[in-house]
Amino acid sequence: MGEKVVAIIPARLASTRFPRKVLADRTGRPLIQHVVEAARRATMVDRVVVATDASEVAAAVRAFGGEVVLTSEDHPNGTSRLAEASAALGLSPQDIVVNVQGDEPEIEADVIDAAVEALRASGSSVATVASPFAPGEHPGDPNIVKAVVGRSGRALYFTRALAPYPRDGTFAPGAGPYKHIGLYVYRCAFLEQYAALTPTPLEETEKLEQLRVLEHGFEIAVAIRLAKHCGIDTPEQYDAFVARWQRAASTGM
Repeated sequence: MGEKVVAIIPARLASTRFPRKVLADRTGRPLIQHVVEAARRATMVDRVVVATDASEVAAAVRAFGGEVVLTSEDHPNGTSRLAEASAALGLSPQDIVVNVQGDEPEIEADVIDAAVEALRASGSSVATVASPFAPGEHPGDPNIVKAVVGRSGRALYFTRALAPYPRDGTFAPGAGPYKHIGLYVYRCAFLEQYAALTPTPLEETEKLEQLRVLEHGFEIAVAIRLAKHCGIDTPEQYDAFVARWQRAASTGM
């Protein structure tokens, strides 16, 4: 049998700015259900599984017919939780794991597919996505992470600073700037390796976990795709999502 592509969605109840957001259900469905449905629309994905440490989340997922795996509460990061979930699901080393965030109900299917394609084409153990900036977004904003991508389609660096810096005021064609989209795709065999990697100086300076991969000498393939979705971190962002969903539902879109 060939490799499988499994989207794993970590979903925890704890959230500083918006507690219990994955179960928010003003659309008539819990938020986590919207994320599962979005991931299922990706043509490259064979299976979608929610990974949670909360029995309440697990019950909600089962109620809408989703697949769920219970994981430990004690994980230093999301990738460690993915490794446990992958082992529990019995995935093979060559299977592909797509890490979809549990608060991104509007993630585009083609963004997921592009990341999987980048992983396969590059031979790398990790792939991610970078997107052109949308109107009104500022490349110098330190809250927006920038991805610097080489001609090989692999990441050179990730940073909160403006990069590359346009000394003459303009960016050369193909230079970006690109914002990093926090979607990761891994070969299953790499997950345990990654979980064992020690934190690194650049990672701790920029507070960007993906730099740990680069600093330890691993490559990250990058797909360039326009991504318009955004995660939900606050009640206000959830309100805006509900309004968009209701408009779309009323027009049959």
